[in-house]
Amino acid sequence: MWPESAEAPKPLRTGLTTGACATACCVAAAYQLFNGKRVETASVTLPKGKTVEMTICESGGCADSAFASTIKDAGDDPDVTHGAKVRVDLTRINQPGIEFTAGQGVGTVTRDGLLIPVGEPAINPVPRQMMRYHLETIAKHHGFDKGLCVTVSVAGGEELAKKTMNPKLGILGGLSILGTTGIVRPFSCSAYIASIHQAVDVAKANGMNHIAATTGNSSEDYAKARFDLTDMAMVEMGDFVGALLKHLRKQPVESVTLCGGFGKFTKLAQGHMDLHSKASSIDFDFLAQMAKSQGADNVLVSKILGANTSVQALKFCEEARIPLADAICQKAYQVAKDKISQSLSLNILTINRQGKLVGQFGDHL
Repeated sequence: MWPESAEAPKPLRTGLTTGACATACCVAAAYQLFNGKRVETASVTLPKGKTVEMTICESGGCADSAFASTIKDAGDDPDVTHGAKVRVDLTRINQPGIEFTAGQGVGTVTRDGLLIPVGEPAINPVPRQMMRYHLETIAKHHGFDKGLCVTVSVAGGEELAKKTMNPKLGILGGLSILGTTGIVRPFSCSAYIASIHQAVDVAKANGMNHIAATTGNSSEDYAKARFDLTDMAMVEMGDFVGALLKHLRKQPVESVTLCGGFGKFTKLAQGHMDLHSKASSIDFDFLAQMAKSQGADNVLVSKILGANTSVQALKFCEEARIPLADAICQKAYQVAKDKISQSLSLNILTINRQGKLVGQFGDHL
C-alpha cells in the first residue's frame, strides 16, 4: 500500500518488457491451440527464475492456429511501449522447431552489426529463448512433436518506432521485442545505453570510418551537415558520454566527433561521464578559472561567478572575445581522449541553443 501522506515518496513500480509480454501471449495462445480454452492469465518464468502472472486481454483460435494479446505495463518507466497491445499468433507447422516472424508493428533487421542477422524479425535473443522454452515445455506436455511459427505484433508499433533509434539502426517497419531480464526497471538507463552500443556496432559493421555522437537534435543536425554524414554514422548518446567512450575503447572506430551543448560539455571538461542535470551541475568556479586561463580580467571573472546559466557566462566571454568555448572543448578533448584508444581520431564541437558552433578542438578540424 502507498504511504498515507501525500508528501511521502512513493516507491517506483517495475514493469515487464515486450519480450515478457510476447512470452505470456505465447503461453496463452499455446493453451488455446492445444486445449481449445481461453486463459485469463499466463504464467511466465523470467530468465533469472522469477515467475510472473500476466493478464491476457483476448485470445482465440482454431485447430491449426491461435492468438493471444496482452497490454504492456512498463511500470513507472517512461517507455514508449507502455500501454501498447502486444499480440502473438501461433501456427502449427510441419517442420520441427520454433520459427519467428514479424507481424504488424514489429521491425525487421536490415543492417549488419546487431544481435539479430539481417532479414530476421527484430526479436532479440533473450525474448526468443523465453518464448522457445515456454512453447517447447507446453508442446511436450501435450505430446506435440512438430513445429510452431510465432508471429509477434505490436499495435501502433510502426509509429512508436519513430520515437526510438530503430530507424537509424536499420530496424525498419516497427519496434524491437526486447528484454534481457524480463523486468523494466523504472527510469533505467540500460536500454538507452544498449542503443548507444548498438548504434556504434552497426556503424562499424557497415564500414563507417567516422561517426558523430551527439547530445540532442540540434547537435545532431550540425554534425551531420558539417561532416556530410549519413544517418548510420550518427549516434544519439544523450547524456551518456561515459557509456559511449567505454564502448569505443572495446569497439574502436577510426574517427569520432562528439558534438553537444556548451553547458553539457563543461561537465565533460570536468570529468563527468553522465551529463544529466541530476548527475552533475554547472560549476561556475570552474568556468571562471577556465576563462581566466584564456585572459579574462577580474571584472569578467566576477560576472561569470555571478551568472545564472552557462549560456550567460559564455555570452560574457564572447562579448569580451575570450575563447571560453574553445578552451572547454580542449579540456573535454583531454578527458575523453584518456578514456579511449590514443590512436582514435577525436573532435569536440560545442554549439549554442540556436545550433550554431561556439567552440571546437580536435585532431582533424
